[in-house]
Amino acid sequence: MSVAILPMASQFGWDAATMGLVQSSFFWGYLLTQVAGGVLADRYGGRLILGLGVLWWSLATALTPVAAAAGLPTLLVARCLMGIGEGVAMPAMNALLAKWVPGGERSRSLALVYSGMFIGSVIGLGASPHMVNNFGWQSVFYVFGSMGVLCLHPCQHAEQQPGKRACAAWPNRARAFGDTDTAVMHARRAGNIPWRALLSRREVWAIILTHFCHNWGLFILLTWMPAYYNQVLGLNLTQSGLLSVLPWVAQAVMANVAGWAADNLVERGVSITTVRKVRVVLGFHTPSATGAVLCMIGSQGLDAFSQAGLYANHQDIGPRYAGVLLGLSNTAGVLAGVLGSLVTGFLLQAGGDAGWSNVWTVAVGFYLAGTAIWLSMSSGEKIFD
Repeated sequence: MSVAILPMASQFGWDAATMGLVQSSFFWGYLLTQVAGGVLADRYGGRLILGLGVLWWSLATALTPVAAAAGLPTLLVARCLMGIGEGVAMPAMNALLAKWVPGGERSRSLALVYSGMFIGSVIGLGASPHMVNNFGWQSVFYVFGSMGVLCLHPCQHAEQQPGKRACAAWPNRARAFGDTDTAVMHARRAGNIPWRALLSRREVWAIILTHFCHNWGLFILLTWMPAYYNQVLGLNLTQSGLLSVLPWVAQAVMANVAGWAADNLVERGVSITTVRKVRVVLGFHTPSATGAVLCMIGSQGLDAFSQAGLYANHQDIGPRYAGVLLGLSNTAGVLAGVLGSLVTGFLLQAGGDAGWSNVWTVAVGFYLAGTAIWLSMSSGEKIFD
């Protein structure tokens, strides 16, 4: 959508505020299923919930051109429906990883899994301008919606949790699987969620608030980067799309570097709390130096370090409720996406020449606030059994 919205805005006569409304409508739905997706994934398994989500958002993606032709309200509903489906993905993935991955390998496993999202952004942003120029903006939604349906098959072959077959196949990993408490903790489905206990801990609120601050800047880059290149740097659609790829390439590479480095520190005896805090500081402070192309590449690449801190922390403090905790924090993160997209549109509409400068100033403020919250409130120790 971040590439297709430029020709769509030209065709339908949208201003910057309307573009922000369209960009944010995805997050309306995405916001609704974060906690629900985590609860369902912890109870029924991440594989089933992830598969249903993939099918849902793929069909909604393919129907986007039809909705756009019907009018703006219909398009907003379609984008919201797409968000509802995609909202279960991260909680479901987190629930699966919590069952499979021991504590000393969480950072690298998350980095590898999340690299898939970054590579998807690379492919989408790189291919979309050529598809738009040759086949029209509608082709982007038809093609990627169809590809999502094709991903269902491998999704349904994933194991829900380590069992006898896994321990037999990797006998040297049997103890590691036990270290994740999967043998007892996940053999029974997650029952009643201790909401009061979860929401009364400052460590949980550290994740929630920091996630909000992080995603404010992240979603501005994700949804507005091609528009920035086009409107500020004067690049055409193809150039904007290609340059938008580079920050995600950097993030895919650096996420794995950061993940392996974090796990290596844990294995050497550095406390998990220290590792998580240092990674977030490295990830949050560098994006504050926002600017043009090189700064965006550098900021996204080093932002990947925060994943080895923030996104691994749910499994650190409460592996049994990893899906629920991710759902809670990602709800706050998505709320930042909704508000950030809307605020960006209005700042650009009202700010004139200073519009983009105002956008980056607000983002920097949130990164700095997130760093302060994380350093003062977070922990890497297990809190919930």
